[in-house]
Amino acid sequence: MTEDGPQTALEALRLRRLPFSAWPWRSMRHLLALTPAAVLAFAALGVPWVVLAARFGEGGVRVGEVVLLMLIGLALAAGLGPLASAPVAGYVRRRLPAVDRRPLESPPHSRGLASRFTESAAWRETAYTCLLAVASPLIVLAVPLTAVLAASLVASPVLVLSQRPGDLPVALAFGQVHSLGDTPRFVALGLALLLVLPYLATLLAGVHAAAARALLAGGPDERLRAELTEVSRSRTRLADAFEAERLRIERDLHDGAQQRLVGLTLKLGLARLDLPPDSTAAATVGEAHDQAKHLMAELRELIHGIRPQILTDLGLPAAFGELADASPVPVAVDAPLAERLPAQVEHTAYFVAAEALANAARYSGAAGVTVTARVRGGTLTVDVADDGRGGADPERGTGLTGLADRVAVVGGRMLLSSPAGGPTVLRVELPCNGNRSE
Repeated sequence: MTEDGPQTALEALRLRRLPFSAWPWRSMRHLLALTPAAVLAFAALGVPWVVLAARFGEGGVRVGEVVLLMLIGLALAAGLGPLASAPVAGYVRRRLPAVDRRPLESPPHSRGLASRFTESAAWRETAYTCLLAVASPLIVLAVPLTAVLAASLVASPVLVLSQRPGDLPVALAFGQVHSLGDTPRFVALGLALLLVLPYLATLLAGVHAAAARALLAGGPDERLRAELTEVSRSRTRLADAFEAERLRIERDLHDGAQQRLVGLTLKLGLARLDLPPDSTAAATVGEAHDQAKHLMAELRELIHGIRPQILTDLGLPAAFGELADASPVPVAVDAPLAERLPAQVEHTAYFVAAEALANAARYSGAAGVTVTARVRGGTLTVDVADDGRGGADPERGTGLTGLADRVAVVGGRMLLSSPAGGPTVLRVELPCNGNRSE
């Protein structure tokens, strides 16, 4: 309980002036507002259990009937519960603040019906729906029936006076009234029920709110999972945005700067031919022409580094072959990949292999390198192994750390084995369950 008053209906039970506060009325409205959710929960999941309880009440129930009704109830809870509980839980969450002022964090849900059967939050909602289905008569009907009973007891004198001579005695819940002399005890009982009614409504609403909060609120672990899921999704969105921006830069360079540079090189070449070979102007134009050709070659290499055309056109095996041809160290490629993989996976695998081959040529002193690629169980595994001196350590530079970060962006992982004296094996595992590239 805070300085501003009770936060829940259970806390409100300690108020001395509870019958004169707003909590009983709020509790009654809350219990009555649960009627649609209780009806849906009962219709979807509660019928077999109520029938079973009724059979027990009648006596003489057979074991076969008990087993059959229990199996039907469990089958409904397992097959229909995660689906039927979603609207019930959402409806109750929206109405819970009437009797529980504390903030209620809803657990995150994945999209799709199938995910409802794998989420712990969905099964807790199912447990709440089953509880509501079984307890709905008590939760929804207890207060109205008590109010009607109390009113009939208090009105017993009026009911007696309205009787004609010869009519049967007035039958009430706790006995029969034959005359006005019998009514005082019934009136007293009715007044006592009216005094208890605010406490009963507040108690039922408080107990329901506590159970609903325990089963429908997202706990600390779920909040952490939700945050991690959002971080993963935002990382994927950033990776997609980076890929789109990289493609835009590659396209602008190829279609814009490179084409203009080609035109400039051609004009310088023509101007060079028009000038006397031994003149100063010819030498200057020739030097500019050579620089333009070198710049065009560098720009072509830059564009190739941003998005290798062979990777786009032919896929990873051909791109690995091109890397092997360009490497100063002999490279054997074993990549029997029959299908194209998602574009982001192909790019990540290509650049990891390119960086690993560059490191092997620069630092390992290897006489040979092997690049192996396989797809098993929806995961692309790329191994780059060399027979060099080993001793590669991510702590001594940012290159390997950058590769690991790049692999993590697409949800993969990188493993490194590089003992002193070699050999060095760099493995990356990339999930490739996304959309196939065109």
